[in-house]
Amino acid sequence: MPNQEVSQLAPYAGLILVISLVAVYLLRCYFEDFFVNRMYGDVYQKLNDKQRRGFINHHIGATIRMSMLLFAAIPFFSILTGKATFDTRFGGSNVVTYGDILLVLNQVFIALYLFELIYCAKSSLIADCHHVGTVIIAAIAVFRAVNWEHHPDANMQFILSYVWGVFNVIFEFWPQLTIILYRVYANDHKFLSYILLSATIIKPISTIVQTIVVLYVWAYAWDRWTLGFKILVPIIHFLFTVAQISATKTFYSMWQRQKQKLQEKANDVEIGNEPSVVSNDTSDARSNGAGQKSQ
Repeated sequence: MPNQEVSQLAPYAGLILVISLVAVYLLRCYFEDFFVNRMYGDVYQKLNDKQRRGFINHHIGATIRMSMLLFAAIPFFSILTGKATFDTRFGGSNVVTYGDILLVLNQVFIALYLFELIYCAKSSLIADCHHVGTVIIAAIAVFRAVNWEHHPDANMQFILSYVWGVFNVIFEFWPQLTIILYRVYANDHKFLSYILLSATIIKPISTIVQTIVVLYVWAYAWDRWTLGFKILVPIIHFLFTVAQISATKTFYSMWQRQKQKLQEKANDVEIGNEPSVVSNDTSDARSNGAGQKSQ
């Protein structure tokens, strides 16, 4: 991959970030004031403040991540496979390039992570460290993109930051949807046991796949990395791995609780008692993956 200018918008990354943060804030207002209250009604009203924040956060995170994937997929994979470069025109446009799209979405990604750090009531220290580390990695990638002529690894670092981001978008969508369904169908323990089991399985698989790809790209371009980046990548990925393991343990515990409630309900039916209605579990999925802060 030749080292070249990522985008002419790189010097304006700060402005793009501010606009992105405002857009995320407005999206949060829309979701809470119009969409969530009208769609979920009593389900949302019965949640406490901490749970509401997590509920809103997962909706916004899932929406933005899927939108990013739709716009970034073609430019990212085309550049990664060598079929295009950063200055390839996007969608037949005479102005917008692949690099422009990826740089803007980089700032949207940072805005989303900052929003999750600020908006969520509480999360694990590991999840916080991972969020901060990921934001720093993405910001450094843009800084080097601005001064690409003085940084021979600028393009590779920008793409590597996207490898992390793409995996986050693809593999974190289902866990986020799982937490939403966990709140909406709180008393459907059979249904919840299925989706929580699937999230428990997806987490370690995604961690293994992402580790292989990230470390392959990191090792492949070893001679082009600066010493600082050679050290920083394994540290950030270690935080990511610990956060994913913690999330897997959380989903596993939630799955076990749903199985236990199913068994209790079956026992009630067997002895001829009315099955008790189990109230919504108020525990929180703390570390729902790298790049996410769960309710």
